[in-house]
Amino acid sequence: MTFNPVMEPPAPVEALSDILMRIVSELHDVAYLIERIEPQLLEIGGAETLNSPDAMKVMQGIDLAVQKSRGLAEFIDTITGEIPHGWAVDVATALSLVKLAEMQKALGGATRHGHSQPLSKAAGDFDFF
Repeated sequence: MTFNPVMEPPAPVEALSDILMRIVSELHDVAYLIERIEPQLLEIGGAETLNSPDAMKVMQGIDLAVQKSRGLAEFIDTITGEIPHGWAVDVATALSLVKLAEMQKALGGATRHGHSQPLSKAAGDFDFF
């Protein structure tokens, strides 16, 4: 009787700078998606929305979320230029923790063009999952 151990394929090791640039792209995508919320809220709530202190706090929170997302993207983009080209990491475990399939593809190196959220769906359209 012989025992043939199953060999696992080697973990995907990628340049850290490439991974960080994909994160930068995702953060810009998040900022864009958040930014699209504000005009929709104004359209739904009308001009009275601007008179409500609570609504203004929500609008300011949206602006802050966009600024933070873009700020983090720029920060990561800037420090990525300082990372030596030889630095590589295994992203397999980290990718297994990402629950959104499109984001997992984007962070894993699959080519994705445009934004993760379809922009052509009409208001009220949704997907069951």
